[in-house]
Amino acid sequence: MPTDRQLKTITTIHRAVITCSGGMLGTTFKGMPTIKLTTTGRKSGRAHTVVLTAPIIDGDTIVVVASRGGDPTDPAWLHNLRANPSVRVARGNGPALPMTARVLSSAERDALWPEVISAHPGYADYQALTTRTIPLVTLTP
Repeated sequence: MPTDRQLKTITTIHRAVITCSGGMLGTTFKGMPTIKLTTTGRKSGRAHTVVLTAPIIDGDTIVVVASRGGDPTDPAWLHNLRANPSVRVARGNGPALPMTARVLSSAERDALWPEVISAHPGYADYQALTTRTIPLVTLTP
């Protein structure tokens, strides 16, 4: 499992690749589209941007997985959007648009999980690595 510093470095490099290539590189990963999610820090109040895969995009609704690679702790971005669900989301090299994040209930998550696994079976591996139930989050305009 990468350290927090390694994850931040990877995200910084990934964002730079997307930006410098004009969205030609880095906008997919393992066959899934990537998004740039900007949350507001629950403690700092500062904007924080991470690059995430989006296994499901249905119209204007985007589903992201708070897997953190199967780590036993939730990612910081999840804590941030729980505190403030107003986020900004950019696809490709497009502009960041305002959206609302919502962590799915257990029943909603369980119903959608097979579709997530179908889109990217690696998420099942992440779930097997941890005892926590990996949350799913919808992002909507």
